[in-house]
Amino acid sequence: MVAIVGPTGTGKTELSLNLAEGLRAAGRPAEVVNADAMQLYRGMDVGTAKLPQAEWRGIPHHLFDVLDVTDEATVARYQPAARRTVEEILARGAVPILVGGSGLYVSSVIFDFRFPGTDAALRQSLETELTERGPGLLHRRLLAIDPAAAASIGPSNGRRLVRALEVVALTGEPVSASLPETPVPWRPTTVLGLTAPRDELTARLDARVERMWADGLLDEVSALIPRGLERGVTASRAIGYAQALAELRGEVDRAEAIAKTQQLTRRYARRQVSWFKRYPGIHWLAYDDPNLTVAALDRL
Repeated sequence: MVAIVGPTGTGKTELSLNLAEGLRAAGRPAEVVNADAMQLYRGMDVGTAKLPQAEWRGIPHHLFDVLDVTDEATVARYQPAARRTVEEILARGAVPILVGGSGLYVSSVIFDFRFPGTDAALRQSLETELTERGPGLLHRRLLAIDPAAAASIGPSNGRRLVRALEVVALTGEPVSASLPETPVPWRPTTVLGLTAPRDELTARLDARVERMWADGLLDEVSALIPRGLERGVTASRAIGYAQALAELRGEVDRAEAIAKTQQLTRRYARRQVSWFKRYPGIHWLAYDDPNLTVAALDRL
């Protein structure tokens, strides 16, 4: 298996296509498996930079457009689906190429992570507390019972704080018990990481957000509202979509929505870099290397 990871805006999708074509030319068919949580959603295309099917170059793609915007995206549900897909690709004699920047989703496939189930009543209680009292209180509570998880998540990521507290309550163990610091590989995987200088990445990300609005993000969000976007626990909070909803509701103007999305995207990219840096044996490649595909093939 091959995994292509790295921060948003470094060209993971393009490399996956070029790599698959290179493998196909060498007699090894390849298929792409999505590991971007937001690209699981039908209709969320512009804001996730999802590759249109017409541009797949005849390469099979999996786990795109499999959720409605009212569905909750969870890694516990994603992991078995992705692993089943990988096994099916391998059984066909093809190479699975796992592509995405959602660190936990990638890790759930390539490492032997365990994901406890969920309790609807407990989750609702924690979600209500988050809404009414904010993430700070939840963070302080997690800090008292699982300091390592609290330090990793930080005080502002409400959704992850809720999940961590839920896991601790259900299992009686710290979150690190199911997400070990030194994970065991699920199966042999070559991990290719794309990297870019911070100032260049910042400029690319800011421009990308502006293109989202220029390419019709507001129209896309408007069309998703009747399909339940505002009720979606995960989808409605996606970077860009939450800000577009706020603009449509008149809570912010266009400039504020774009600026907030840019800020959150830059912060998310920094978290992605920190996450993937921990991967043992990762092969880092410059996103703008003119011989990037050759360099990637050389690592396989």
